Amino acid sequence: MSTERTGLLRLPLLPLRDIVLYPNSLVPLFIGREKSILAVEHALSTGKEIFLAAQKDAQIDDPGEDDIYRVGTIGQVIQVLRLPDGTIKALVEGKQRGRIVRFVPDYDFFVVEVEPKTEVIEAGPELEALVKLTHEAFQEYSQINKKLSSDLVNNILRINEPAKLADQVATVLNLKLPQKQRLLELTSVRKRLELVYGYLRGEIEVARVEQRIKERVKKQMEKSQRDYYLNEQMKAIQKELGEREDGRSDLAELERRIKKKRLPREAAAVVRREFKKLSMMSPMSAEATVVRNYIDWILALPWYEKTRDKLDLEEAERILNEDHYGLEKPKQRILEHLAVQKLAKKIKGPILCLVGPPGVGKTSLARSVARALGRNFVRMSLGGVRDEAEIRGHRRTYIGALPGKIIQGMRKAGTINPVFCLDEVDKIGTDFRGDPAAALLEVLDPEQNHAFQDHYLELGYDLSQVFFITTANALHTIPPPLLDRMEIIEIPGYTEEEKLEIARNYLLPRQLEAHGLKPDQVPIPDKTILEIIRRYTREAGVRNLERELATICRKIAREVAKDPAAFRPFRITVRKLPRFLGVPRYRYGVAEGKPEVGMATGMAWTETGGSLLQIEAVIMPGKGQLHITGKLGEVMQESVQAAMSYVRSRAHQLGLPADFYQKVDIHVHVPEGAIPKDGPSAGITIATAIVSALLKIPVKNTVAMTGEITLRGRVLPVGGLKEKLLAARRGNIETVILPKENEKDLKEIPGKVLKNLRIVMVEHMDEVLKEALVLEDPEKLFRDVPPLDIWTLVKQKEKEVEEIRPH
Repeated sequence: MSTERTGLLRLPLLPLRDIVLYPNSLVPLFIGREKSILAVEHALSTGKEIFLAAQKDAQIDDPGEDDIYRVGTIGQVIQVLRLPDGTIKALVEGKQRGRIVRFVPDYDFFVVEVEPKTEVIEAGPELEALVKLTHEAFQEYSQINKKLSSDLVNNILRINEPAKLADQVATVLNLKLPQKQRLLELTSVRKRLELVYGYLRGEIEVARVEQRIKERVKKQMEKSQRDYYLNEQMKAIQKELGEREDGRSDLAELERRIKKKRLPREAAAVVRREFKKLSMMSPMSAEATVVRNYIDWILALPWYEKTRDKLDLEEAERILNEDHYGLEKPKQRILEHLAVQKLAKKIKGPILCLVGPPGVGKTSLARSVARALGRNFVRMSLGGVRDEAEIRGHRRTYIGALPGKIIQGMRKAGTINPVFCLDEVDKIGTDFRGDPAAALLEVLDPEQNHAFQDHYLELGYDLSQVFFITTANALHTIPPPLLDRMEIIEIPGYTEEEKLEIARNYLLPRQLEAHGLKPDQVPIPDKTILEIIRRYTREAGVRNLERELATICRKIAREVAKDPAAFRPFRITVRKLPRFLGVPRYRYGVAEGKPEVGMATGMAWTETGGSLLQIEAVIMPGKGQLHITGKLGEVMQESVQAAMSYVRSRAHQLGLPADFYQKVDIHVHVPEGAIPKDGPSAGITIATAIVSALLKIPVKNTVAMTGEITLRGRVLPVGGLKEKLLAARRGNIETVILPKENEKDLKEIPGKVLKNLRIVMVEHMDEVLKEALVLEDPEKLFRDVPPLDIWTLVKQKEKEVEEIRPH
């Protein structure tokens, strides 16, 4: 390349990453960047000279002018090898130091004007002494650093030229880039050799320290413990650097925490013993970690820390009513507990079990109780827990052992008297790992839980001040011993009126806030909310109701977001509901339109509340077979057989032939055949349907009934009365037939549920038939005839068989 100014060379520039090329050095370079490859090719085509300078930051792939050091080395490309991946390997020899004067523009690669730098050699005894000292130091360094080849060492020791010696030794030393660059930029040979000698002595000292560390560690370690060796090596390094005080300060801090923490006598003794053991261990050992974690757990637990209960009954009642509508029984129980606490000052924490269908607010009620009492709240879900260690923890002998969920919950609560909610207690599983329900027996027993034993802690922990609230959907899956320890509070499903109040005062305002809407933007009348409750949800709680309200809010929020200025609120009427929620999902349970033969209306309890159940019976010519369909459970199938036996026993009084059942087939069906059904409470309804079909007398469509039937026709009591009466009221039923023994349960049913319902209490199936069938004179349903002697019928049957038998 031509030079534009006297004494300057115009050369292609090759930026180097993490390497500095010195004069009189031969270095292989792997080049992959496009600009760098073009620079090397240009150098080959114009005389093989190239300028090599280091990048200030090796991470930059496309460096600019400011990213490259100004001082570099003028080199010559000796050999180039092109590799299959497109990169090249170049062998470059450094010739002379140089400094970039300026970058030449308009090239596809870096081109620079370089000013060669002349070295300043200060000859004299001092320089000769430096050469001799450098030779001695390098020889000592070569004996410590075994990685250097003997040929390389001999070649360097034969160099007597100070400039060349400094550059060659600098190439061998493991220096950082700024240190290498500093050596390159020094033109004074004496200063350069002096700096190299200093670096060399530093490397020797570091190597000696490493040697001492290795020797010290080697004496301390056992031959078979490689991991222990590595830990000890780290310890020795820290000791050499003066950083070993950290471990001591950590132990001192732990000791301060132990002295500050108020602990029971047993726990304090255990902590002191474990701390003494910890102080004698190596901090890096696995056992030390286990002991430290154990001490940390004991110190983190609340032993005496507690919150003061709010004993203001009016304030507590206000908070409970503010958070939940209805639920009078649980609210009364909480207020009773507060009243006793106020008078007695000290009382063991009660164990309440809130039982009810999903979505009625059991878990949120537990949270409100904590708010009303002014206590911390912690929740633990027991659904699917199958391992007893989940409750009691693992013993410390196991790797990764931890306390159980009870102790973890207490640590999270931070006080010894929180409200602790054990959710889904009816869904605990049992397998080969133990029975978690059995482990809960100690937790939920006020006489035992003052010294609860966790396998990890192995210390008695006081749970007697904890207010435990458990929740469940059903009681039959809870083991009896566990059930016996809890005070059961049943939370039935909500009535339509209650759901309407909850939606209007709780759910809708919450959804409006969540969706960023104002109340006047979503005007929903009560009739529309009732329609959503009846035709778009089928549940005892209000979860799905809240989801449907959220759907409406989302659709309106979308309209508002499109153009807030143009949006005009409109009333969401019943007619407009399908636009927001689609077609109604459920058939609103109503009675049949007119009396039908062989069809009786029963009342069923489900987990989502009560519902009306239509039971059909038809009579067909046949051979006395009884068909039962509708996916009925064993108990309900037995109810059909019991009802049939009752009808056969009363056939004479009903005016039926004694052998009627032999000449016809009776088919009993319960519609909605895909839904499993079970329980004895449909007994009287099945018997009514069968009698209606046999006598061809219609059943009143405004009558619904529930009750278990016996073979003698007695009517036994049933459960789920409130839900069943709600279903009857919802279905426009006028008369409800109930077992006489359920009369006492009516006192607990709210008056608004019984409004507009005529309740008939019965003790026998005969009374049911007189009330349910469409009869001109109910008293004449049964003929006043003496009971038929069954043995007379049997003998008569044998005589008939004998007569038709061929002689």
